[in-house]
Amino acid sequence: MRSNQSYMKPLTKAEEQIMQVLWKLDKAFLREIIEALPNPKPHNNTVATIIKILVEKEFIAVTVFGRTHQYHPIVSKDAYSKSTMKSFVKGYFEGSFSNAVSFMVKENNLSVSELEALLKELKKKN
Repeated sequence: MRSNQSYMKPLTKAEEQIMQVLWKLDKAFLREIIEALPNPKPHNNTVATIIKILVEKEFIAVTVFGRTHQYHPIVSKDAYSKSTMKSFVKGYFEGSFSNAVSFMVKENNLSVSELEALLKELKKKN
């Protein structure tokens, strides 16, 4: 599974929903993916089209078993999250993670105590 791709094509909301299912299941057939999606379930053809796009974007790979296809992610959830976060911070906060964190604190999305707990965790890891 790829984990250090420097630039990843962004996913649409529908594509990301399919990837969330595949990250959870690790590998799945079309009907298993559809079963794991929330109601109302999209049509089989819709999901198949999204999967085809994800294969083209090199997010998932296909294993063929006769006439059926099994899909599995080739981009890890961590790699996608990291790429998305870097892109978000670059686009909205001039590439500064500290500006992003300051914004979250100012908007009350992150309390000072949560920030302190996060810093403690980061210090433990380093």
